[in-house]
Amino acid sequence: MTNRIKLNLQFIGIFFLIGAFQIAAQQPSPTPILYSEKTLEELKRLQTAALQSDYAYRQTAYLSNNIGARLTGSKQAERAVEYVADEMRKLGLAVRLQKLTVPHWVRGEEKGELVEFAGMAPGTTQKIVLTALGGSIATPADGLIGEIIVVGSFDELERLGRKNVEGKIVLFNNKFDRQMAEAGFGGAAYGQATAYRGGAAIAAARLGAIAALVRSAGGSQNRLAHTGAMRYDNNVTKIPAAAVSFEDAETIAYLAKMGAVKIKLLLTPQTLPDTTSYNVIADLRGSEKTDEIVIVSGHLDSWDLGTGALDDATGVAVSMQVPFLLNQLKIKPKRTIRVIAYMNEENGLVGGRTYAAEEDANISKHFAAIESDLGASHPLGFNFAGKPEALAFLAPLSNVLRSQGAGLSQIQSGVGADIGPLTQRGVPSFAPWFNQQTYFNYHHTAADTFDKVNPKELAEVGSVMAVLAYGLANLERDLPR
Repeated sequence: MTNRIKLNLQFIGIFFLIGAFQIAAQQPSPTPILYSEKTLEELKRLQTAALQSDYAYRQTAYLSNNIGARLTGSKQAERAVEYVADEMRKLGLAVRLQKLTVPHWVRGEEKGELVEFAGMAPGTTQKIVLTALGGSIATPADGLIGEIIVVGSFDELERLGRKNVEGKIVLFNNKFDRQMAEAGFGGAAYGQATAYRGGAAIAAARLGAIAALVRSAGGSQNRLAHTGAMRYDNNVTKIPAAAVSFEDAETIAYLAKMGAVKIKLLLTPQTLPDTTSYNVIADLRGSEKTDEIVIVSGHLDSWDLGTGALDDATGVAVSMQVPFLLNQLKIKPKRTIRVIAYMNEENGLVGGRTYAAEEDANISKHFAAIESDLGASHPLGFNFAGKPEALAFLAPLSNVLRSQGAGLSQIQSGVGADIGPLTQRGVPSFAPWFNQQTYFNYHHTAADTFDKVNPKELAEVGSVMAVLAYGLANLERDLPR
């Protein structure tokens, strides 16, 4: 290295050093305190109490086992509203029921059997495990029989054209990406698969099909069919739609390569007149900023095949647990913590949309919204939808959660269906960041039952919800929004 280069580098180094001092001199005074020492100490106490509490586990058990499946419009959904409202009143919260007009769809009978395929024994049929998709119309009362054509995508269906589709039943054999789920991205795999669940009936009917089947949009390989909402287009003939299990989709695809496959399909769902239901809203009043609100929430309704334990009794239960723990520890939040058990997330989102619409003039007072709706597996931390600058305000909460293995945070465009309308209006929004490896093995199937809930992991989720809720309620500054 020459002396000239050395001198130049020294000059540059001095220049940057002087610049650094100048920049430092121009910096504002140190960042104001985000959380008081008292709040940080209380957060640790709250975390410990949550990890030791069985309150959320007991509430999940009651919602799942004692009340059961809670499809919107059902007697069980009505009972769940009453139960959660009563439990919140017992804790001294101010409770109100927000009236909703909700859809009322009932499943009825569902049956599928193959009646023609290569090599079948004369006089026999082969049972197919299937379930109607939410919102589907019925088949004729005595069922319908049609030849199945198997496609892997919407594009493949379009290439077949009307002449090959008209009068037939289309099976969309689009596979749920289990490897993606096993890598922890179950939600992404599910999102890909639900495009077919939602749009199958429209796409098939446009080409003259008489019914649509979809491969179940989940990871189960236990011959379980996966239900969920589907859509119709008022400009396209409505046809019945159902999901078949992983195994039965494989069987039909195998047989279709050998020749014609016919199925007899019987579905008897009904769409009844809209009915009345409610969001349960319960406030733990803040001690200082009473008019500012931090929401903790889950959805009270569930599909009707299982008992809605993971989806979403756990989310409601860990939300209910937040005021329970604060009362137990005699800790008072500065802002109001509002527990919401939303109705109709599964087949309409009426609860979330109605709440946001009715609170539209008060959105600026909604400090933050939290929703838990991806089961109750080990949480890695939390997801956040809002301004990136806000992450610095949340770091102390991650520091508290790090001791239980939940110290991560990430920004996403949306973090929950029910709080989505609030997120879109600029409310900083949060959700536990879950390990999603196994959740979609049970989601929307008959296997979504209480035995799938791990009490230790549910307690961890409850801790994330409690630390987030109380930390946000006591944050000394406003979050960027």
